[in-house]
Amino acid sequence: MSSITIALKLYASLTEFFPERVKNNKIEIKLPQGTSVAEVLSNFRIPSERAHLVLINGVYIPPEVRQGKCLLEKDVLAVWPPVAGG
Repeated sequence: MSSITIALKLYASLTEFFPERVKNNKIEIKLPQGTSVAEVLSNFRIPSERAHLVLINGVYIPPEVRQGKCLLEKDVLAVWPPVAGG
């Protein structure tokens, strides 16, 4: 099976899910072709309730389609937690 390389960006408190200290909140990862957004989140043990805003190349990916949305070569997957404000 062929593989792809994507960039994964985690923001705010989600950076704790990176395997080690990462500069600029971004890592490049190799994945099997056909890997879904939900599989990447699961592989990094990011709870679905913490993956509030998920974008591929700047396009919002709603929770209900993350299981079926497969990543492609050179995609940028960016994930933000829920933000509290006041």
